[in-house]
Amino acid sequence: MDQSVKTRPVQSLRNRLLELLPPGDFEFLRPHLKKIKFTYRLPLYEAYKPIEFVYFPVTGVASLVNTMADGNASEVGTIGNEGMIGLPIILGDEIAPTSVYIQVPGEGLRLPAKVMRDALERRSALRRVMGHYVHAFFNQVAQSAACNHFHSLDQRSCRWLLMTHDRVQSPQFMLTQEFLAMMLGVRRSSVTVAANKLKRLNLIKYHRGLVTILNRKGLEKRTCECYAVSKHEFDRLLGPPLGPE
Repeated sequence: MDQSVKTRPVQSLRNRLLELLPPGDFEFLRPHLKKIKFTYRLPLYEAYKPIEFVYFPVTGVASLVNTMADGNASEVGTIGNEGMIGLPIILGDEIAPTSVYIQVPGEGLRLPAKVMRDALERRSALRRVMGHYVHAFFNQVAQSAACNHFHSLDQRSCRWLLMTHDRVQSPQFMLTQEFLAMMLGVRRSSVTVAANKLKRLNLIKYHRGLVTILNRKGLEKRTCECYAVSKHEFDRLLGPPLGPE
């Protein structure tokens, strides 16, 4: 287990949900938290199979994926250090029609699903925090659906880059064209055009799947209102993030 988690007198500040928990609730979870590496495409749970663990991302980003009967897959939501992977457990279920795997490598904390179920049954404050997160996540998915319908590829690309930048806590991160295409609901060739446009404007560097944010303010000016709306909803329901340790 991560030494920083073991010795810190109160909860970790690296995952937003954990830092929101009252100390007693965090202490209930802490002995069962295990630090893990989030490698690219690591599966965290699969569709219609029992969810054995929930995960609290620290720097990686996970993709919630729905796969069609013909094998085509679509990303329907993303989860970073603002949340938890394993929402069906919060809602009293143990399977889902979607799969989750890592798209941006990083680190996170793993917790047995049974421990989370026990905590939800015993601790009302934890239930309240997790319920607010489920609501915030639903709002993010709904906003993304509207965004895909109304806004340009350029605006949506900036939005996803900003969201990923917020989550990985670094100006440089791995983000493949395959993942960007899945996130944006377009072909990889369209992603290449959009990325090259942002490169020409000196907003990002992008080479072989590695993104470097050069001008965050510039990205914020070019994105649509959906980035600010989603961020506002998370802050409204969870409170503003406390920041890094």
